[in-house]
Amino acid sequence: MTTTIAHHIGGNWVEGEGAPLLDVNPAFPGTVLAEGRHATPAQVDRAVEAAALAAPGWAATPFRSRAAVLVRAAAHIRAHADQWGRELSEEEGKTLAEGTGEVRRAADILDYAASEADRSTGELFDSPRAGERVLVVRKPIGVAGVITPFNFPIAIPAWKIAPALSYGNAVVWKPAEVVPLLAIRFAEALEAAGLPPGVLNLVHGGVEVGSRLVEHPGVNAVSFTGSTTVGRALIARCGALGKPVQTEMGGKNAAVVLADADLAAAAAQIVPGVFGATGQRCTSNTRLIADRAVAGDLLEEVVRLAGAITVGDPLDPATTMGPLVTATARDNVERAVADAVAAGARPLTGGEPYRDGMLAEGFFAGPSVLAAPGPELPLWRTEVFGPVLAALTADGPQEALAMANASDYGLSGAIFTKDVSTVLDAIDRFDVGVLHVNTNSAGADLHVPFGGEKGSGFGPKEQGRAPRDFYTRTTTVYLKG
Repeated sequence: MTTTIAHHIGGNWVEGEGAPLLDVNPAFPGTVLAEGRHATPAQVDRAVEAAALAAPGWAATPFRSRAAVLVRAAAHIRAHADQWGRELSEEEGKTLAEGTGEVRRAADILDYAASEADRSTGELFDSPRAGERVLVVRKPIGVAGVITPFNFPIAIPAWKIAPALSYGNAVVWKPAEVVPLLAIRFAEALEAAGLPPGVLNLVHGGVEVGSRLVEHPGVNAVSFTGSTTVGRALIARCGALGKPVQTEMGGKNAAVVLADADLAAAAAQIVPGVFGATGQRCTSNTRLIADRAVAGDLLEEVVRLAGAITVGDPLDPATTMGPLVTATARDNVERAVADAVAAGARPLTGGEPYRDGMLAEGFFAGPSVLAAPGPELPLWRTEVFGPVLAALTADGPQEALAMANASDYGLSGAIFTKDVSTVLDAIDRFDVGVLHVNTNSAGADLHVPFGGEKGSGFGPKEQGRAPRDFYTRTTTVYLKG
């Protein structure tokens, strides 16, 4: 049964007034999951107006009452986790286990954001003047514009929207246009939990909708996750508008494996770090830098584990890797691999597109491991966003870390070693926002800051308590009786 793609504006579910919008199953592209129409700029305006109208009342609502709404929404999500996890897998292409796990994680994020009600919301300082105290109080920013990507269609919205709501802001949200169904489900959960009309508004669409949201004078700040190219353009535009912006962008994350590492354990981490979620994670460890002394043995094990991956229908329990999200995404991966091979990269496994059957008809690309001829290879430098690992060798930890840092990106990284001194050096020198020691570079926990350096991030970090620095503003109060 096909679902209608509706927009949530001012507490009402409404049809779009723009171009047609189709949501298809990437494993079976002939299957339409949902259909409707894009929002128009006028509908974005109405959504912002609704948010601006609702924001003062929501900000004035006691923190614990706002938190209670998030807790109820989390319970609603958990109650529907199996159904929504299946829908996520059908819509985005993750395996069923990954899809259900992501839905449950979104509920956990809402609970964590609700727990902010039990923490300090300001600071008290002594004054150099007698009889006076200095308070630093935090206030919501007002209306937040939120733009989210396809690859985590409910978890990333949760870790942006939950803290925004927790701190008393209203939100206008534009999800990626290829995953409207999970966006609707998330909005439904908050509506069912009793979120007042207008506090969360959902508008579907493409560039036109996103641009109108960013440009709207009623939007006080913008949070974005997506490509570095779009993110940097957004940073420039928000700078010109004098509008706070938070961006989480691309990654080309390196896994460094040194000569003293446990190679079997390293390979067992690296393979899911590359191929989990079909490589469609900004934290995937898509570069492998192995010490020359162990590179051969390590790559042999990596190739063996990659060869054991079962590609297929993400709803099949036997499947361990599903399709890419669109035909364009699949074509981009195939082109990047073919160009790399033409430039001298040596395929160790994979490297060829599927030619027949379901895998050729769907948006599938198999796991590929390539030995790169050198760091000048475009595949080594450019984010591909698919199941592709490029490998190079290094002589010792100093050269390996230098190679890892020689990137425009700085989101996440991993180092595998038993030497504590090397780990301490990597903590100081590995130029990333998230560093993993003896685990892969993918993923991050919800209670600690997440975000990157260089071309991978701009503005305050996300997750943990870090969003407070983006979704609130401070007033310093000199208080004397």
